[in-house]
Formats: sequence, C-alpha cells, structure tokens
Amino acid sequence: MTSEWGEKSTADLMSRYASKEMGQGVPKEGWRICLAHEFKEKRKPFQAKDVSLSNVVDHIGLGIRYLKWWYKKTQVEKKAPFIDMFRALPLRQIYGAPLGGIGGGTITRGWRGEFCRWQLNPGMYHYKTVIANQFTVCLRRGGQTVYQQVLSVERPPTLQGWNWGYCGEYAFYHALYPRAWTVYQLPGQNVTLTCRQISPVIPHDYQDSSLPAAVFVWDIENKNDYALDVSIMFTMVNGSGHKDDKSGGHWNEPFHLEKDGEAVSGVLLHHCTATNPYTLCIAAREQADREVSHQTAFSPKGTCSGLWSDLITDGRLDSPTGSSPPTQKGEKVAAALAVSCSVPALKLNSLEFCLAWDMPRITFGSGEREHVRRYARYFGDKGDASPSLSHYALTHYKQWEKSIEEWQRPILQDSSLPPWYKSALFNELYFVADGGTVWTELSEDADISGGVRSEDGGLPAQPALVKEYGRFAYLEGQEYRMYNTYDVHFYASFALIMLWPKLALSVALSITRLLHLMNGRYSPVKTKNVVPHDIGDPDDEPWQRLNAYLIHDTADWKDLNLKFVLQVYRDFHLTQDSQYLRDMWPICQAVMESELKFDQDGDGLIENSGYADQTYDGWTVTGPSAYCGGMWLASLCVMCKMARLVDSEEAYRRYKDLLERGSAAFDKLLWNGKYYNYDSSGRALSNSIMSDQCAGHWFLRASGLEKEAFPKEKIRRALKSVFDLNVMSFSEGHMGAVNGMRPEGVPDHSSVQSDEVWIGVVYGLAATMIHEGMLEEGMRTAEGCYRTVWERLGMAFQTPEAYCERNIYRSLAYMRPLSVWAMQLALDTSQRDNTVLAKTGDSGDNGEIKT
Repeated sequence: MTSEWGEKSTADLMSRYASKEMGQGVPKEGWRICLAHEFKEKRKPFQAKDVSLSNVVDHIGLGIRYLKWWYKKTQVEKKAPFIDMFRALPLRQIYGAPLGGIGGGTITRGWRGEFCRWQLNPGMYHYKTVIANQFTVCLRRGGQTVYQQVLSVERPPTLQGWNWGYCGEYAFYHALYPRAWTVYQLPGQNVTLTCRQISPVIPHDYQDSSLPAAVFVWDIENKNDYALDVSIMFTMVNGSGHKDDKSGGHWNEPFHLEKDGEAVSGVLLHHCTATNPYTLCIAAREQADREVSHQTAFSPKGTCSGLWSDLITDGRLDSPTGSSPPTQKGEKVAAALAVSCSVPALKLNSLEFCLAWDMPRITFGSGEREHVRRYARYFGDKGDASPSLSHYALTHYKQWEKSIEEWQRPILQDSSLPPWYKSALFNELYFVADGGTVWTELSEDADISGGVRSEDGGLPAQPALVKEYGRFAYLEGQEYRMYNTYDVHFYASFALIMLWPKLALSVALSITRLLHLMNGRYSPVKTKNVVPHDIGDPDDEPWQRLNAYLIHDTADWKDLNLKFVLQVYRDFHLTQDSQYLRDMWPICQAVMESELKFDQDGDGLIENSGYADQTYDGWTVTGPSAYCGGMWLASLCVMCKMARLVDSEEAYRRYKDLLERGSAAFDKLLWNGKYYNYDSSGRALSNSIMSDQCAGHWFLRASGLEKEAFPKEKIRRALKSVFDLNVMSFSEGHMGAVNGMRPEGVPDHSSVQSDEVWIGVVYGLAATMIHEGMLEEGMRTAEGCYRTVWERLGMAFQTPEAYCERNIYRSLAYMRPLSVWAMQLALDTSQRDNTVLAKTGDSGDNGEIKT
C-alpha cells in the first residue's frame, strides 16, 4: 500500500546524506530528513488578495464585517486579530517535534536543531530562532582537545568565536512523536552522536503528560581504538527571542537538588516579566562517572569567545557559585551547562540533559483572571518547581519511554500498514501539545456565576470529571487563534477520545456549561440552544467571552449542533461512560429541537439557506444538502440509540419517525445514482461531488453503527465516485481529495474552499473508506496528503488546514489533521468486525435501515 511515487518522495529527503551511520536506537518508522536537504517547492499563504472578485461579491456582507472588526482590533485595540487575512505567516520549512507535555507550553526545535517556535504564554506563538540555544560537542584525547563543534549547520553573523557550520550531509533527523532523534557523524573523528529527545506525551496518563519538560539523551559511539573524553555543552538564552528578553530584571542561578538518592544540578534562568513570569531550567544528572559543570551567565552577543575557550581548555566550565545580577534594560543573558564522560575504545556511553520551564500561574490577554496549569497540582504553583521538574524528568524518562514504546509497538510492528501511515499517525499528534494548548485546574469559585452559586440560581455546578481532570483547550490553528473550535474539533477529537478520553469528555462538558451561559442573560436570544463556535481567544479571556459573534452569525451554523450530538454518542460508545450519557441527554434533546425549525417542508429533513454550515462557510447551498442533511440523519439515528439507553420510549418513537421520513426525503432529493448531490437546489453546481458527503455515516461507523441511516450500497458507490473523481482525477491522485469536483472531472472553483484540499477532511474520508472495506482506496487517498505536506512542501509539524493544487496553502499548524486517528479507529474496528464475522459466518449486510 506504499506507492512507487511515494517511495521516491521519501528517498528524496535523505538523498544528500553522505554517511552510512544510522545511529543508536533510531526506529525504522517515522519522518526522516538529511540536515542538508532543501525543499524545492516554495508556497505562499492564502490572503485576502487571493479571493476572486466573484467570491468577494457573493460574501460582501461578511467582508465588510471582517474589515470593520479587523480595523478595530489592529488600530484601536492594538492587538493581533485571531484571524488575520492580511498578514498570514510565511512558510518556514524548518520545524521538528515540539518539546514538552500537554498544556504547559511548548518549545519547538527545528529538524536542523534550532530552537525556533515558542508557546510559553498560553495560546500565543512567537516564531524566533534563538541562535545561541545550541548543543556543542568537545572531544579530548590524552588531556588535549582535538575537536570542538557547534552541532548546527548555521553560520550566523554573531557568536563568531564559536565553531559553526557543521556539514549537514553527515547528519539526519528522525521524528516519531513524542520522540525524535538526530544522528551526527563527526567528520574525521570516527565518532557518531545520537541525540534522542523525549517529551512526556503518554496516552491515558493525566499526570506526567502535563509536565513542561523534555529530556535529551546523547549516545556517543567511539569507533576508534583509543578512549576519548567527551563533553556536551547545552547553551540557553534567558527568554525566547522576544523583545521582553531585553526588558531588564532577568537573572540566573545555579542549583543542586538531591532527592531519593538521585542528584541533579544545573542553572535556573528566571524570566521576570510583569505578566506570566517563568523560569527556564537546564539540568543534568550527577553520576559517579559523569562531571557536570556550568556557566551561570554569559552575554549571547559579540564573539562570545570566552565561553568557547572555557570549554576547549579542559572540556568543562568554570562553575561559579552564586546568582548573576539582574540584567539591565537592553541586555540579554544566557547560561551554559556541560556534562562530560569517558568513552572507551570501540564502546558506547551516554549523557543526559533536561530542559524544563515553570509558568504555573497564567493570565490570558485580558488579564482579568488567573489560571493554574494542570502540572501545578503535582509540583506546586509558586513558580519554584523547575529543580523538581528537572529531577523528576531525569529520573522518570525511562518509564516514559517504556510507556511510549508499549503504546506504539503494535502499530509499528504491523507489517500490513505502510511506513508513511505510521509516521502520519504519530507525528500529527504534535498538535495535541503544540496547538496553543492549555490544561488548567478549576478555580475555587468555578461553581459561582456572577457572584451567585448554582443552588441559588447561578450556572450549574461543574461536573465532577472536569473538577478531577481540569479544563482543556487547543486552538483551531496557530494562525486561527480560537480555542476548541467545535466544528473542527469534530474531526480532531478522535485523537483525544482514543488517547486521552477524559480530556475529550471535559471539552464536551465545558461546552454544555457555555450553552447555559448562552441561553441566559449574558447572550443574545438567537443563540439559545446553539452550540458555540469556539470558547474564545487566548488574547482575551477564554471560557468567558466567545469569538463567534464578532464576524459571523452563529444562528446559521446548523452543523455545530449536529456535530455535538454525534460526538456525544461516539464518546459514550468508546468510553461506555453512562453518567456522561445521562448528563448529556437533555442537552442533546434541546439542541436537536433547535434544529427542527429548519425542517420547513415537514419531511423530516432540515434545509439550508445562505451558508451551508460552519465547516464549509464559503460554499453557498440551498435546500437540503449532502453534508448537513447526512449529519442530521446520523444525529437522529444516535438520538434513537440514546433514547433507548435512557429509557425514553416517547423520544425514541419521535426520532425514529423523523429518521424514517428524513431518510426517504434525503434519498429522493439528493441521490443521483452515483453519489449524493452537493445540494438539492437544482442550480448549475448543485451536482458537484463533495469529498465529505458521507461525514454523517462516518460518525455512525465510528460509533459502532453501520446500516442505521444510509443504504450500504449507496455509501460505497458514493465513496467510489469520490475516489475516482476527487482523488484520482485531481493532480494524478498524488494530493489527496479536493473538496469539490465537477462530474466532468475538473475541480469546482465556485468558492474559496471548493477547490482546496483539507488534510483533516481527507483523513476522515480515508477512515470512512476503511470502514466500508475500501482499504486500498482509503490508504491511497490519505497517502497523497501526507506526501504533499511532509515530503514535498516542507510543512512537517505545521500541517495546514488546506492547500490548492498549485501555489497556495492556508492556515499553518491546524487542528483538523488530528483526524488521522479516525483511520486507526477504522482499522481497529474493521479488524474486530472481521474477526467476529469469521467466527459467526455472518456477512453482516442486509441493507436495512434500522435503529
């Protein structure tokens, strides 16, 4: 299931690798690239100027609302808009796996080793390569330094007292998130270094997965017939390359912590800003055969030759005592940590480092409330946890790795799965941690609304699950700065519900609390029983003020309610949490009732006017549509299931009647013999083939339901049409599925979004194909997206929302591609179903609609 063109694409990434060294413990599976590789194709971000004149005319009202809002945000409030159509991020083809666990902030290292993307302030990204943040190797023989090199291919105009310009042709990077490896052959030294970075992102773990820390393990292979003394030096600037690095008042201090028979030492870098101060920590374990030394403070400007000479003299640093003075305004300060060991001839040894950061109490952009991060439950919220965090990481990382390997092993060892899929599945998970993610504890007054407790008329009390596991939020995208965008979470949520189900349920339960808020005096009447688009902007006050009403009319977004209902049942199916189902049942009833007003013909099928839904909000639709209509039927189906589970026979009969009538109308109005038409308007483009037309059926299959709403033979025929036209007739089948395709085999250019490929939608489509026994087609469909993003366009660890066939991409580092985990659910489900069918001899296919 790996194509010939795909194998060539993978090989291109390593074509400039000049060494035969493959390092220590580097897995076969993952994303691998030579440090000398250059991506040939350079793309530009989609911006307002790329909207065609016809689309401008069609959406003039939305455009005017956006311009007014954008002007107010940028010129009056002097803030960055949560979607900026005029200043999109340029593509930097540099990113590797991020460091850190979930919800405590992230620091991303590039695949060439640079520290280049920072999200320490919650949800707010800073894209700056801090050139002084480096690893340097020093080799000594017989008491003399024979080689000292910064392990970076860069040749910066600063720090010229250091030896830069490592030859990238002798190194490669390999990512299998949450771990990554960089293998360096040291030219002329007969020494190979393997740097392994480990972040505590561990499924079903709700403690260590929250930690803002990462470990670097350096394996040193000495292939000489003589011993070497080897030192690795880790340098780190106090800050993130932001202008506040020069704001003054920052200071460093060495530390030593001994606990439970294990000792660590290093340097604390206290970053003393007025808002969200934090401490960075570089640390190493103290062991009998390792020497740890440090330089508390140095200035990361000029030649910086003093630090270089300090290391080259004897392979260690001076290790002064006491803290550094606070920086003056305009100054920066950095620190260094070196660890040394002896490596016998033809032997292997290793060194360990930790990078941790401690920002336990956070405020968002409004500054109105203070929140406490999840990890503070275990390490305190005083801002003094860095030594303990680094000690814990250095003494527990082996257990982290054991857990990670046990989780990944069954998939990695499955020879029936192609290598690209294994890379996509694990590496796309980066967004769970690096999606501007926050994971916070509930405050003591969480059950008080407007000064009123729930029992006295305030909002309902927070559910016990949210109190125990906290509140979780991730951005729609690093460029689309909205937390928990619900229509996109519909796709991405597969990763959470399969790997951290308590966080998935927490997101849903938090949405129900916002529904109460929206139904009350705090919100317009039109939002009654309407699921919110998102829970807010990190530059404002998430969970309190929502973004949706600024530039859109939420009342028109029919799919949000349906997606809520479908997720509730899928989450129950996968967790079997009956209390969750009982809590959600009345909410599901309420939002379904709000949908029934769109059944204008009384035929059991909701209709559209204006925008189709929120997900495809640039694609005009009239009358019942394949996308919303299909999700409506799927929602009716799961409401029938839930009604039976809560013993509500009256509700069951009502939803069953709607389902039967709606199914008949859906089939009559939209089925054309080969696929479901985009909509039922009869206009010129109503028969376009939408790649996501079976989204409702996909969720039914993911929920353990098969033939409840849609005839199986029609679903399979529709999927075949999508594969033949949207996939194989688009870019020779090498780029996934285009959103909209005309029956004659050309993309639908009627809207901004119809001729885009949405990576997350394609992964969901592939999952649907796998559910329906179309494994080869599903894998070919998804492979095109993976190859395009990760191997051709250089968008590793920043998978965008969309790309066009040529030139354009949109919204880097987006939530939706987490839907790749829906493919794994489909594979798991199909394997179980095949096992059951083999035992029973039942074909399982009678084509009936049932509940």
